[in-house]
Amino acid sequence: MGNSTSSLGESANTPVKEIQEIISNNCVVIFSKTSCFYCTTAKKIFHDMNVNYKVVELDMLEYGSQFQDALYKMTGERTVPRIFVNGIFIGGAIDTYKLHEEGKLLPLVRQCYLKKSKRKEFQ
Repeated sequence: MGNSTSSLGESANTPVKEIQEIISNNCVVIFSKTSCFYCTTAKKIFHDMNVNYKVVELDMLEYGSQFQDALYKMTGERTVPRIFVNGIFIGGAIDTYKLHEEGKLLPLVRQCYLKKSKRKEFQ
């Protein structure tokens, strides 16, 4: 259980490609800002479910504003958090909370871990 914070640097990849790579390599990704109450709330939901998640703190990245612009292109919103589960954008903190309250969030996370474990079996 826990999280990992991204320490992305300058790269030849475009922000969209880097974001897509992060999303494909992690079951849960939260694009966040350290001072954002809603981001803290979203992280707490996953923490309380004992789910590992990847955090990308946009305000800690040199290219954070470019990432935020790319997330806007990908999701239609600039606000944070921007949360992806199993490669799918699920929304922000309120959307995540609703999925959790409806009992739909954990099954989405489990699908991803099942998929990843099956891939490992065949490698």
